[in-house]
Amino acid sequence: MTRHGRRARSGGLVVYLLGPEVPAASSAGDSDRPSSIGLIVGKGVGGSVVRHRVSRQLRAQLSERLQLIPSGSRLVVRALPEAAQARSVVLGRELDQALGRLGRVPREPSARSAR
Repeated sequence: MTRHGRRARSGGLVVYLLGPEVPAASSAGDSDRPSSIGLIVGKGVGGSVVRHRVSRQLRAQLSERLQLIPSGSRLVVRALPEAAQARSVVLGRELDQALGRLGRVPREPSARSAR
């Protein structure tokens, strides 16, 4: 998955997207299949407690953005060591920027990023 598709980095995150480029161009078979989202938070991020905190923060931020991922797509978010010191709001902003580069969200700041 991480060797195919599109990739965008923002701060302490790398986002990989494989699937329909434009939601309207999805075939009937793709729209029936649910999107799949995964996290990669390796030992380079920190110890177990830090990795789980980063994972929880990313899951919370991704749950607010599920509607942006087209059906049939596969999305993987890799946390880099810089993500260990980032607050949840910062991770959300970095996620928005990376998804924006992939064409999934508008580039202007959203209300949830201002929190």
